[in-house]
Amino acid sequence: MAASTSRKLRLSVALTAAFACGVVFASGLDLTRYSWAQGGPSAESTPLTPTGGLVPSGSNAIADVAERVTPAVVSIRATRTARPRNGARMVPPGGTMPPGMEEFLEQFERQQPREQSGDGSGFIVSPDGYIITNNHVVAGASILEVTLADRRKFRARIIGADSTTDVAVIKIEGKSFPTIPFGDEDNMRIGEWVVAVGNPLGLDFTVTAGIISAKNRGSEVRLPNSGGLAVNDFLQTDAAINPGNSGGPLINLRGEVIGVNSAIASQTGYYSGYGFAIPITLAKAVMEDLIRDGKVRIPVIGIQVTEVDADDAGLAGLTRIMGVKVQTVTEGGPAQKAGIESGDVVVTVDGRPVDRVSALQRNVRLHNVGEAIPVEVMRFGKKRTFNVTLEAAEQLPTLVAGNTPADRSPTPAAPVPERVPAGKLGITVETLTPEMVARMNLSEENGLRVTDVVSDGPARGKLVAGRDIILEITYPGERRPVKSVAELKAVVDGLKPGDYLGLHVLSLYSNGSQTQAVTLRVPGE
Repeated sequence: MAASTSRKLRLSVALTAAFACGVVFASGLDLTRYSWAQGGPSAESTPLTPTGGLVPSGSNAIADVAERVTPAVVSIRATRTARPRNGARMVPPGGTMPPGMEEFLEQFERQQPREQSGDGSGFIVSPDGYIITNNHVVAGASILEVTLADRRKFRARIIGADSTTDVAVIKIEGKSFPTIPFGDEDNMRIGEWVVAVGNPLGLDFTVTAGIISAKNRGSEVRLPNSGGLAVNDFLQTDAAINPGNSGGPLINLRGEVIGVNSAIASQTGYYSGYGFAIPITLAKAVMEDLIRDGKVRIPVIGIQVTEVDADDAGLAGLTRIMGVKVQTVTEGGPAQKAGIESGDVVVTVDGRPVDRVSALQRNVRLHNVGEAIPVEVMRFGKKRTFNVTLEAAEQLPTLVAGNTPADRSPTPAAPVPERVPAGKLGITVETLTPEMVARMNLSEENGLRVTDVVSDGPARGKLVAGRDIILEITYPGERRPVKSVAELKAVVDGLKPGDYLGLHVLSLYSNGSQTQAVTLRVPGE
């Protein structure tokens, strides 16, 4: 008995230590990575480990849903023609090949297989064979083979694909195919049960269950090959998703698809508890564009935004932290034409609430180019609504670094560094001279360069010494350019503890520049 107890104790200690080490390595080395949930060229057999879990008590809901939707789920085998290798061949010592060797190698290489295959999933959305899947499942494929749950096989053709949302539509020929109805992810609450169906790791038509773990996952999910116009707005689920699940449906207990499984967060490339799905309302809007036009025209309002912090919410007059802050307004773009300014906090788009950047991206993408939509913003305690006519991304003017002050009055010939009281903002600034303007390739001489930021002041993490130039004061008072240190100091001296200061700032980088709206709050006494 003592020996048995000792063995159990040693096992318990070993398991505890192993778990602790795993946590340390995962967090300390940042081993969590986001990757596509698509199968690679080949899949080796995977050991199966029994797992337990809770299901809705006294209900066959999951079994009923699985039975109902599985016939409409498909397995997709995408075959791609590999490009011939570029680069020099291996050359023997001496730098030359024996006579005839080069021709032999060319003939040998021509005989090598030039095809690669990968597996994914999809689901049928119309009786005549339209299928939604992921762009990364079908991108570059020369042959698409679709297998249904009843083992029928079809050749499919690509109707269209959109890399910015990772949605693609393919089609098989036939009629009376089983389909899955569309749901609405907005009606889902965090914690509700969902079912994922797909073809992970070569295990066809696998059903897994879990819950909605989070909604509106955005910048936290950094997917491979996501570009500047990518819409990062995902449902997070703990239903097991693995390579091969890409493009399969995420389904609620009413048997409606609410998401398209796309990616996983994993240390190993396999399931680690976190999966991500494209919201179905977004996927459906993209699908309709692809079926109608074969491509998507990306609608934009011409702003760059960031998440709102407590100071931004306070300056905007919000009672809670919500919305997204406008950092930059594109010169000549739809937002500028409508009257939106940097520093505004967008709270709704077409009546739909905007809680974070990902929600704004998705709400805009639900509309079409040329459509006018109401955009509601908070500006220094006042709610304003602007009707913005969406333009196509490719038609938008080149983004200008910032709105430069119109006043070109001369500035002092030499910099005059002066410290703004550390108890208020904790920054040091200096005026810009013509020499500094020329050296930094600026278009205007007005503005104040930040030369120092106190480590424990309100500007810490918001302004960077040597990088940032204060162009305008946006609050309090009317928006106006900053011409001198004395002018900024006078405004700051008039602020009381708890008051806000709004600034329009130009940030200089090695590869360009970018404007941003900065909110500072004077610390309380």
